[in-house]
Amino acid sequence: MEPIRVGLVADPASPTAVARRMTDLTPPIAAAADSWIIELVSEPFTLGSEDVDVALERLRAHAEQNGWDLVIGVTELPLRDDDGRYLLAAIDPGRQSAVLSLPALGGFRVRSRARHAVRGLVDGMAEPASPEEQRLPLPGLSARGRVLLGMVLANRPWMLAAGLKSALIAALATGAVATIEPTVWSLASALSGWRLVAATVASIAIIIAWIVIDGRLWDRPDDDSLLARERSRLYNTSTLLTLTIGIVICYLALYVVNLAWALFVLDTAVMSESLGRTVEVGDLFVLTWFVASAATLGGALGTGLESDDAIRAATYSKREEERRARLADERT
Repeated sequence: MEPIRVGLVADPASPTAVARRMTDLTPPIAAAADSWIIELVSEPFTLGSEDVDVALERLRAHAEQNGWDLVIGVTELPLRDDDGRYLLAAIDPGRQSAVLSLPALGGFRVRSRARHAVRGLVDGMAEPASPEEQRLPLPGLSARGRVLLGMVLANRPWMLAAGLKSALIAALATGAVATIEPTVWSLASALSGWRLVAATVASIAIIIAWIVIDGRLWDRPDDDSLLARERSRLYNTSTLLTLTIGIVICYLALYVVNLAWALFVLDTAVMSESLGRTVEVGDLFVLTWFVASAATLGGALGTGLESDDAIRAATYSKREEERRARLADERT
């Protein structure tokens, strides 16, 4: 019998990387199915409107163009049903097409879970039990949280430092100078614990706000519909969580480097003479805490973003603009 030609259409970046691991998929052992030939195409096929039917139509057009028997779209966008429920996948056996939402997988073990899901989708469409279109909603009240977690982890917040190299270098330089400044010693020793905490929170919050404003990362709904507003809230929440995690990681790295510098260059006896009181090693940890907050503001706000591309990978709204532009180019 002829093998089944299966097309995978994946959004650029992360979905394409996930889909590349599936080109060697084979039918389940228990299935009496023909062999599969998996072909991959990397290009956007979905928009923020999250219209599942439109996505399925685009996928079927790809199948007809490439001569595929089945087609599955792999997207990084959250998908929603007409009643507002978040979807893991949508299947149209009549058009032999399906779409899988990666954020609905929850963010952990995405590649293995996506591989398992795609194998099930292909196997189900190869021998459909029903010609009716099927939607696979996420169960329970935690569906939104699961999708949000998947979106944040898909943004890879730990990679944000790559987009803030200039800011980090400036902050490190500022911290190195501030650490050996007697006036800074006096300020750090005079601050209470709650003020140090407030300085930390304020510095991180200001940097996040600066990145959002400078990078134009705040998503606005396309219209006044409930679905559009919910989509924008989801995008903006994922952006803020991504930036918060990324900036906290940068802050901790800045603290560790400044602490190592302080322990290397500062002499507690000299500091005690300058401050008029006994300075112990533990005071250096407090000093570094204050310096990290001050350097975050003084250094990072004094420089621009590395590039728009560096921040784009951390936010859905920027990648959404790319999808729109590429689809518009294809239409023209």
